[in-house]
Amino acid sequence: MKSKLHDEAMAELYANDPTLALDVINGILEDGDHGELLIVLRQLAQAFGGVQAVAKQANLNPTQLYRTLSPTGNPGLNSLTAILRAMGLRLAIQPLGPLAPIQTK
Repeated sequence: MKSKLHDEAMAELYANDPTLALDVINGILEDGDHGELLIVLRQLAQAFGGVQAVAKQANLNPTQLYRTLSPTGNPGLNSLTAILRAMGLRLAIQPLGPLAPIQTK
């Protein structure tokens, strides 16, 4: 039996179970590991038809998207939200704990 590359296997898992992808991304965001987030976004891009398809949906240059999702990439907020939107996702802000009133002077 032919073995699959890890990224291809993960892309297939995410395509078959989108909830798993959400759980993984949210876990990464809690830990704050930038590199892991880029890996999962690359794998998700594969699950959504590849970087070319995601770039087209996000109105981004495919070459720039490859660079953005590379291990040394650093996506800006505009790019990140466009990439996520192309995958049917969005960023959301959640409190770390109970919210206290903001004190002003």
